[in-house]
Amino acid sequence: MLQRRTGLNLGVRKKDLIKLFWTALALGFVLAMIWQPKIVYLGALSGLKAWWNIVFPSLLPFFIASELLMAFGIVRFLGILLEPVMRPLFNVPGTGAFVMVIGFTSGFPIGSMVTARLRQDGLCTRLEGERLMSFTNNSSPLFMLVAVAVGMFGRPDLGLTIAGAHYLASLVLGLLLRFYGRQGDPERSPRPCNRGRGLLVGQALQTLLNHLRQESRPLGKLIGEAVSSSITKLFNIGGFIILFAVIIRLFTEAGVIRQLSLFFSLFLAPLGFTPEALVALSSGFFEMTIGTKLASEAAAPELQRLMTVAMILGWSGLSVHAQVASMIAETDLSMKIFVLSRVAHGLLSAAFTWLLYTPGKITQTLTLPVLGPAFHAVSPSPLFFLGLSCKLLFCALALLIFCAFIIPTGRFLFRLFQR
Repeated sequence: MLQRRTGLNLGVRKKDLIKLFWTALALGFVLAMIWQPKIVYLGALSGLKAWWNIVFPSLLPFFIASELLMAFGIVRFLGILLEPVMRPLFNVPGTGAFVMVIGFTSGFPIGSMVTARLRQDGLCTRLEGERLMSFTNNSSPLFMLVAVAVGMFGRPDLGLTIAGAHYLASLVLGLLLRFYGRQGDPERSPRPCNRGRGLLVGQALQTLLNHLRQESRPLGKLIGEAVSSSITKLFNIGGFIILFAVIIRLFTEAGVIRQLSLFFSLFLAPLGFTPEALVALSSGFFEMTIGTKLASEAAAPELQRLMTVAMILGWSGLSVHAQVASMIAETDLSMKIFVLSRVAHGLLSAAFTWLLYTPGKITQTLTLPVLGPAFHAVSPSPLFFLGLSCKLLFCALALLIFCAFIIPTGRFLFRLFQR
């Protein structure tokens, strides 16, 4: 009995120490704001510009569209059709296909947001949700192709290498994560009951109709709630971006970034990474936008700068980790596997960058027709990002719907010709 009480007291003390630690950090942050107001202001201003010029216009259409598609039951419809693809490849339900597509075509942290909605609606188990959010949270293609390749490196042809390595690493990570939790999932997500009949379109349409019958909210309220929820989440993301931009400025001034780069040098200096690249990696440890900017300007060979960017984008920064944690706060999803997968994503991205990189401008003819406007305007306007984001969303959804119909139809025709 005494041991149990002692253990309970120790548990309470540990929790109290953790809370006191965060309280001390908050007080230290306030004191730093008072001591260095100019640095805090400049950091907040840079974070605000990054959020308003890139993040807000790029993610807004995706957030609104995902909310509406979830409300109208389209995700359930596609989930039944794509179950035969997602289950054997990634060991997730068919609804994960929507998360995967929107996560690959938008950017952090929308993959975790949609995954949290699936978990709240009972469309995936806890283990399936943790697999999904661990490989569907990717950097925005617009950020990699335009902001990094064009705006930072001034080389549109490098966009294919940067984005290709990032997405290849994500796909490999998804295939590996299918074994996570294979010892036994105590839950079971809903699955189509007639997979052996060939076409699943009938069951998918019935599921869609049932959902629409149960949805009693009028159209105006649905759209209003989707817009309101999306803007609220984006303001939340903007707060995290500004906060970490200020933290990086303060840490840089205090020499914390330099000390962190010395720690990274223990592992990466033997591989030939320069001190400037390690400083960029240390900044990217907290916020990827600032880290990638420093990496592109580092005094290092081009391949080394690209590998540093790949590691930063794969890790995604503590700012994104905090955003993901806020998105899944109302679920039972754990952050542990997400953080470990970010480390693996960064290492895999760097390895694929080393394999895909070719000196020169061999791929320039492929990228210049697409990114020509951005090349002439190194700092594209928010309207430019919004237009590209909407086009990308339309193409991605069209491709997803096409696959949702063609895959079950192909399976039906294949079985028909076998008879």
